[in-house]
Amino acid sequence: MLKLSLVILIILMTLVLIYLYLIQPIVKINKAGQVSDYASKRVVMIIIDSIMDEPLQDAIRKGKAPALEFLIHNGNYYPDMVSSYPTMSVTIDSTLLTGTYSNEHKVPALVWYDAQNKKFISYGSARKEIMKVGVKQVFHNSLFELNHHHLSSEVKTIHEELNGQSASINTLMYRANHKQLLNVPRILKLAGFLEKGDSINGPQYFSYGILSKLNPNNHQTHFWQGFGFNDEFSTKELIYLIEKNYLSSYSLVYFSDNDKKVHKNGVKETKGIEDADKQLQEILNSYPSWEEAIQDNIWIVMGDSGQSDIGKDKEQALIDLREMLKDYNIHQISGPVQEQDQIVLGLNERMSFIYLLDSKLELEDIATQLKTDKRINFIAWKQEDMVNVISGDKQGLLSFKPDGKFTDSYGQKWEIEGNEKILDLSLSKDQRVTYQDFPDGLARLYSSFYSHSGRYLIVDAKPGFEFVGEGSPTHVNGASHGSLYKHDSYFPMIVTGTDLQPEHKRMVDLKQWILKILNETRN
Repeated sequence: MLKLSLVILIILMTLVLIYLYLIQPIVKINKAGQVSDYASKRVVMIIIDSIMDEPLQDAIRKGKAPALEFLIHNGNYYPDMVSSYPTMSVTIDSTLLTGTYSNEHKVPALVWYDAQNKKFISYGSARKEIMKVGVKQVFHNSLFELNHHHLSSEVKTIHEELNGQSASINTLMYRANHKQLLNVPRILKLAGFLEKGDSINGPQYFSYGILSKLNPNNHQTHFWQGFGFNDEFSTKELIYLIEKNYLSSYSLVYFSDNDKKVHKNGVKETKGIEDADKQLQEILNSYPSWEEAIQDNIWIVMGDSGQSDIGKDKEQALIDLREMLKDYNIHQISGPVQEQDQIVLGLNERMSFIYLLDSKLELEDIATQLKTDKRINFIAWKQEDMVNVISGDKQGLLSFKPDGKFTDSYGQKWEIEGNEKILDLSLSKDQRVTYQDFPDGLARLYSSFYSHSGRYLIVDAKPGFEFVGEGSPTHVNGASHGSLYKHDSYFPMIVTGTDLQPEHKRMVDLKQWILKILNETRN
């Protein structure tokens, strides 16, 4: 009871301090510069978190999404773009900005274990987990470590390619070449989270909730508004750039509110789409007409991943890996890794990393043990240069690696041995690979085993189920993502103002496509 009382006391004190801070005027941080001449026609990309084709079409049929309908009718619509893996925000956004999968950009997931430094890494997946890991540590991971250390220096973001002559509004990934001073709320300074003069390396126009904003009159930053991490804040920031004629060559804007509604109510939820559409209407209304808006700029409105419904029965819907692996010493995330710890769990909703710290434990033995749970779609591990995959539903073993005789629909070559049905692959006589339930499954899964060091398995849940652990989020009777499965992997994309198409309908192909668009408009 003493610890609980202390936590409650800290929370109450924090709320009081936040209130005292919020009644003070907020200082404008970023100074506007000149419009970039990189391209005569600018690209505005708006990500609506967890938007999916079916609920989008439903909202349009009901007349509840006129702005999205207008953009679709005046552009190109791609209903089945393929995300990266795991289908979690930071890995997806890293793929978007760098044009690489995690084997190159090195951001493995929202939650993972750094074997080299023996650190459990979380960028913030649930309140309980954040409290256990430590609020200060999670804050530092997400604001500083993620972009400046975990994201590989061997790859360049779109912002870096444009020499920072771009904009980032409320996006988790933003690394660029411009030093951006952060606004330091007194509560965060007093708590030791930030110091005056703290900065990040971002693009020319950088907006990040209460920590950095462009529009001095944007007051959507109260604590009940998520400190600025909401769609209305993002909208006001973008409109400010438009009205001041500060739009850069490329602007990336994040709408996060829909994701929360889908998590709570399931994949058929349309309220979040309807609300996002109202924000889009405001943006388009900042021009003399909607037609003029799409003449002036190239608009890309897209999702980042899908979600899968989670069952109503808590006992059945939640796969507790701690229970399944109770014979082993599992790391407690509230403290550092201990010498006696044998396993670390990196839970990412519908997928999880299982790290084996004890050299006596065999990857294949743990995989065989997990195979008995029929709620798990597959279990995978790396053996030398091959990735092995097994399933409780299908016999045998699937092994694969790049540079073989089989060619998939993306032009990637693979060596494939064993039961290809485990990943629902179709292999033709002319050695072609067709994906079904796991789009671009070979490349996306393979990339995860080269995203970071350590001995680990990957487990991936069937639709209707998600993994649960110490403090991890749960979405019973709602929806969740993270897995390789098609429901989690597909997202829609709307494009107006250009007929150029990405090489393939994948998130990983969008960076080069965007740069090609900008080069074309400049020339």
